[in-house]
Amino acid sequence: MPENTPRGPAPEPGRPVVFRNGTVLVMDGTGRTLPDTDVLVVGERIEAVGPALEAPESAHEIDASGGIVMPGMVDTHRHMWQTVMRGYGADWTLSQYFVWYYLEWGSRFRPQDIHTGNMLGAWEALDAGVTTTADWSHGLVTTEHADAALDALESVPGRYVFGYGNIHAGPWEWAASPEFRAFYDRRIHGKRGNMLGFQVAFDVTGDEAFPERPAFEAARELGAEVTTHAGVWGATGDTGIRLMHEHGFMGPGTVYVHAATLSEDSYQRIAATGGAVSVSTESEQSAGQGYPPTWRLRRHGIPVSLSMDTGVWWSADLFSAMRATLGADRSREHLEAHGRSETVTHSSLRAEHVVDWATRGGARALGLSRSVGSLEPGKKADVVLIKNDASPVMFPLLNPYGHVAFQAQRADVHTVVVNGRVVKYEHRLVDADLAAARRMAESTLDYLRDQVGDAWNEGMNPDIPPTKILDNPYTYTDFRDSSTRGGREPSTER
Repeated sequence: MPENTPRGPAPEPGRPVVFRNGTVLVMDGTGRTLPDTDVLVVGERIEAVGPALEAPESAHEIDASGGIVMPGMVDTHRHMWQTVMRGYGADWTLSQYFVWYYLEWGSRFRPQDIHTGNMLGAWEALDAGVTTTADWSHGLVTTEHADAALDALESVPGRYVFGYGNIHAGPWEWAASPEFRAFYDRRIHGKRGNMLGFQVAFDVTGDEAFPERPAFEAARELGAEVTTHAGVWGATGDTGIRLMHEHGFMGPGTVYVHAATLSEDSYQRIAATGGAVSVSTESEQSAGQGYPPTWRLRRHGIPVSLSMDTGVWWSADLFSAMRATLGADRSREHLEAHGRSETVTHSSLRAEHVVDWATRGGARALGLSRSVGSLEPGKKADVVLIKNDASPVMFPLLNPYGHVAFQAQRADVHTVVVNGRVVKYEHRLVDADLAAARRMAESTLDYLRDQVGDAWNEGMNPDIPPTKILDNPYTYTDFRDSSTRGGREPSTER
């Protein structure tokens, strides 16, 4: 029996579930909270929300009193394959990340290593109440790696959007290849739906020749949206946004990750075409992509979602993302006001806004807002109960949004339901063989240590070759411009 078997019996699959007497965050855009309210789940959907609901006799009742019932959270950008190296790069800068994964070691990952990272990342997400994860899978050197990544996701009962990417080859090569198309036809076509979405994940360097066009065309042909790291210091900037716009490849389904170093013109292009931005605040404020841009996105009315980026560095939960985002946005607001000799008297960004971004905003960015992101009858049953009777932090419960954003953490996630199935119950994951996962992780780490050799310990704070500081990190192109070289002339060294 798995080591994390719940303390009490979890509801059997297919059995109705009713959460009783919780404080319900509906997340329907009204900002309302419903005290002493029930949520009834029947089959894959939310049947009803209200006080003292009648439930089928067979329903499993969960006492939600003193707790918060909310929609499952949605992470719109997570490099799940890197989870097996959790915490390794805690002190990295973005340049060190590029050196380790892009320039030196990322291509050494085998399909089984990708599988291990994805499987760990998928369980980790569910444990933290993240029911939908966009897997920004840019370590797919071959389609065998892609098969392994998707196999892992299919083995864990979450909801996923699979972002196919490969940082070690030009997107115009792999996205237009027959191997990529064969993978799509074999693993994705006919299976895309509420449980599995699909994106094409690549970056636009800013080369005026716009070599990325075939990748955009391939995505369009498949009816898939593009997710791209945009506005990343030293890597991607305004030229890439302009080229996407001029060539007609910006649309309402496009997700721009970080978007932290863009001009007003680029934000206007994103706003005008209806795109959404995935903000990874812990990443941006620590690694150096640029200042977390929510304060600018709000000015332009650009839809925001939240993401945690990668566990090789940061917290793998959206509680941390919400907390960090509130802090960064409010800090910027105060800083700008002080520069004008003014005092901020009311916070523009409120706790309820970041909870919205972590739920409804993520669903909207991924094109899933009709299915998930709020607790409304008829929607898919992705439900999270935050309750911890063993913690003095769970009471008193005065401001539910503030509690989620500033007080709660993964240990307070009592129950998680995905598509009507209970996947975490009484603070324990259901049917997750963590002992087997640990063995897989140890095998991958043994392999990586052998590959890296003596540089393994040095890799936690690797030296940066002088020619690679602010350099274009993409090994598949020689393109350079002032944004990647800090205004310096390109070096002739390679």
